[in-house]
Parts: sequence; structure tokens; C-alpha cells
Amino acid sequence: MTDKRPDLARLSAEQKDALIRDLWRQVAAVQSEARLLKRRLGMAESPGERSESVLLEKLRDAAPRPSVEPPPGIAVKLGRGLRLWRSPVVLGVAGIILAAFAIDGGIGIYQARALKQQRQARLLLEHEALTSLYVELKRIVQEPDGKSYRMTLAMQNIDPAAPLYVMLNAVGVYVQSGLNWQQVPSSPGAGTTWGVVKLVDAYSYDVSFTPEVANWAELIPGYMHVRIQSDMLISRSAQPGNDIAERRTPFYVYLKPFGANDADIKARSKMSGTPPVFIPMPPH
Repeated sequence: MTDKRPDLARLSAEQKDALIRDLWRQVAAVQSEARLLKRRLGMAESPGERSESVLLEKLRDAAPRPSVEPPPGIAVKLGRGLRLWRSPVVLGVAGIILAAFAIDGGIGIYQARALKQQRQARLLLEHEALTSLYVELKRIVQEPDGKSYRMTLAMQNIDPAAPLYVMLNAVGVYVQSGLNWQQVPSSPGAGTTWGVVKLVDAYSYDVSFTPEVANWAELIPGYMHVRIQSDMLISRSAQPGNDIAERRTPFYVYLKPFGANDADIKARSKMSGTPPVFIPMPPH
């Protein structure tokens, strides 16, 4: 078979152009024949046969696929986390913590309820100490020594069916001097001692005091201005615990000093009759 390929070195430019055009025509003819042959083959296939694209798709479906199961490390961690809450130790610790919270909450509720009951009982006792116990300054008289006074205080339980236990403390006596109150000596009178008194109905006691104060205030002509303060502790029980209430009862009086001139007092205050030893005043 002889080689019919032309010698390109000997061809002119026109011949080369003609050769290129001829080659393009041949390539186009071959491509056209190939497409025609492919169409004919496609029409000749039976219904049971599959095209190349269908067969490729089937091969892809039949190919083994990678497993979607999680890696062993992840599975172990998840299983370990679930088993952690099944551990008796963890369950025991959780139970102890929950029990501690429950006990603490119960104690808090009990303490709050107990404090509320104690507060209510104390308020009730304080109310009874003010309303069920009546304290009165009955009298003040001059002692024979020429410098001391003796006063009588009386207590009365408004409800005799419910006794009161009263702790009597020292009674304070104060005389006004200028703008200040000056305390003077005081002591229980004869037959009186400071201590607990079971008050069923009524009880009286005496207090002696000596108001020796220079420059005492003279709000009423010829009289000293005196404050008497009675402090008591009150309970409904003979052996009290926290059921104790405090009561402070003040009295204010004008007190005539020893050696006072009754005629001068009557003239200055326009008082009729003999000036009394003391003139009670409302609390102020």
C-alpha cells in the first residue's frame, strides 16, 4: 500500500488551503455517519434492553455503599453517658442531695411557722399587758424624817380568771432641773420587795424616795415637777420562756417640797384650800 499523503513542503499556499478544506469536509462526513449509525442502533433496541445511561445507573445502585453507623468512639461515649445515670453511686449521691434540699426546705418552713407563732403570742401578751393590767399611783405622803416621801402604787388584773405573773423592778424617780431630768434615790417601802408577784386580782406596794435636787423646775408655783417610772416584766406562766412582755408605766406629778409656804402657794396659784402634797398630771 503506497502512501498517498502529499508532501506539505512542496505545496503552495493555495494548495494547503484547499487541502485543509478537504480535510474538514471529510471529518464532518465521518461525524454525520457516526450520529446516523447511533440513532439506528437506538431504534433497533428491544424494550427489555437498557441504554448505556440506564446500565450505568444500575451499576451505581449495585455498588457497595459506606456504612452510616457512628464511629466506635462515639458509640462508646454515648453508651457510657447513659450508663452513668444508672450507677448506684450516682443515684445515691443524687438522692442524698435531693433529701438535703427537702430537709432544709422543711426546716425553713418549720422555723418560719414557729417564729410567726412566737411573734403572734408575743403581740397578744403585749396587748394583754397593756389592757389586762391596770397600774395606778394611789398616793404620795411625806415621811416624818422631813426629807423623804412614800408613794403607793396599785396593780389590778382586769381578768382574774387568767393570772398574770409580774416581775417588779426598782421604780425610778426623776426631778426636772432646768431642761434635764435628774434621778433621785428610791427604794421599796416597808413590807415590799422587788420580785415576781402572782397577780390574780389586785396588789399594792410602796416606794420611798428622797428628791433632794437644787434648782428644780417650778412649772406650777411652789411645786417640783417629778416623773415616776415603773418598769415591769409580765408573763402568763410562772416559769416563763420567751413569753415575756415588757411594760413601762410613767407618772407625772407636781410635788410640794418640804418647808413650802402654803399661803404663798395659794396666793401665787390662786388655789383654794390647803395645797396638796402632790398634784397628778396626765402622761406627757
